[in-house]
Amino acid sequence: MDKVDFDLILDREFDALEVKVDVSDGELLSKKYPEVADGVDGTARSHARKVVKELRRGGAHGLEKGIIYLPGEPTRQFENSDQGPELRQRRYFYYITGVDLADCAVTYEISRDRLTVWIPFVEPRQALWFGTVPDAAQALQLYDVDDVRYTKDLTRFLNIHLDRSTTLFLLSKDQSPGIAVDTSSLRPAMDRARVIKDAHEIALIRRANAISSAAHREIARHLLRLRNEQDIQAIFLAACTARGAHSQAYPIIAGAGPNAATLHYGANDQPLRGRDLVVVDAGCEFRCYASDITRTLPISGRFTRESGRIHDIVQRMQDECIAAVRPGVKFYELHLLAASIAVDGLLELGILKGERDAVAASRVVSAFFPHGLGHHVGLEVHDVTGDERLLYARGGQRVEAGKREILMPLELAALGSSGSGSSLVRSEGMSVGAGDDRQTLQPGMIVTVEPGIYFHRDYIKGYFLSRPEFARYIDTEVLESYYSVGGVRIEDDILVTRGGYENLTTAPKGEEMLDIINGTYEMV
Repeated sequence: MDKVDFDLILDREFDALEVKVDVSDGELLSKKYPEVADGVDGTARSHARKVVKELRRGGAHGLEKGIIYLPGEPTRQFENSDQGPELRQRRYFYYITGVDLADCAVTYEISRDRLTVWIPFVEPRQALWFGTVPDAAQALQLYDVDDVRYTKDLTRFLNIHLDRSTTLFLLSKDQSPGIAVDTSSLRPAMDRARVIKDAHEIALIRRANAISSAAHREIARHLLRLRNEQDIQAIFLAACTARGAHSQAYPIIAGAGPNAATLHYGANDQPLRGRDLVVVDAGCEFRCYASDITRTLPISGRFTRESGRIHDIVQRMQDECIAAVRPGVKFYELHLLAASIAVDGLLELGILKGERDAVAASRVVSAFFPHGLGHHVGLEVHDVTGDERLLYARGGQRVEAGKREILMPLELAALGSSGSGSSLVRSEGMSVGAGDDRQTLQPGMIVTVEPGIYFHRDYIKGYFLSRPEFARYIDTEVLESYYSVGGVRIEDDILVTRGGYENLTTAPKGEEMLDIINGTYEMV
């Protein structure tokens, strides 16, 4: 097997593709997190104040003498080992502090508007093994907080400041320091606060997208010389690391051929030869903020007749849904729009058959588009949604997680009911119901738009072809010629703006992607 020269990612061409960030973003990212926030005074307390505002809006009691308490991620070790996992800071703690160190905590005294970070005292001799950890004075310079103290004094602080008239707000009971607390109000308030991103958060997510987009570009540039899915994973990791992103927001997916039909494929160890397409779903995180990007590439440099047709449908699904993003739109309407376009495309190819409205009303399209259109992105790749849900009604039990959950005909039917009509959806069979309480897009939200069409033989055969109410709408002879496609997914991260949207993802797709794969792309 030919060795892949991964050092090529550091050459002049790669440098020319250096992450491009607006000057305003660069200024934001040079400041302490989150020193600049929309409409706020520009201190880390802006996120704490935002949480208090949501606590008040949610009807929480005891705010006058309330204290928010959040522990950070502790140092952990594997069982029966002297090794442990890499630190992944607790996201709620980071949202308030911007501190990415282990064994810390934070208190926010609401009435005093005072944010204190509590850090462990590290003996100088420990620095010999683990490196220098900032002391309290140094940390006060690094982080935009009011005070930094040592965790050994935290219990004494709580004993002094807490009495029967004081409410301690926690995320959960297992984080309690052993006193009476409120564990029901804080998480919903923080979730509501996190849904709308401020300028600093947007800059961080834009930077994560820029790094990930450059890594996707490198994969396209080297694709014709790669031999195995693991080569794709290696290039992506190297490209992100070279640009200062040392962590991935989620495990890389590099699924070729039939593996592309597995939504969260993770082996990444199969040969590329003899396969039509490879789905690359990968995004780094930058300073704890995620990106989430997917591209589907033709391994030979050219789409086959079948794979090209499916890719065109998915690209049309994504283009039309992104174009429809604006404040006031309900996200589930975008999903129904994508499903409607998929119905049209699959009917045109002959994979689906029958009268158009009957096909749409059967929801058989979920055999091929079996997951939600997207999710929020932020401190988590599948970020919090607040009180409302993107796709499902508030009373439902489903937790939105993008393609981690299967959306079958019953769930697709729950998204809408025929007869009410929608400005986004072109078929009565895919129309939306009235009076729902699902989430409306607002400026500052960042969501993915990630439609896909897949040909998973076991799933289609086991659930759809075995049931007459679905099988009557599927032409199995035509379908057989598309199984080799595996699957196609295209995903971008979209910021909702006051005037519409901004696509934060710049990874190449369409003709630009093909030109890069085949070496015909010319930089301007």
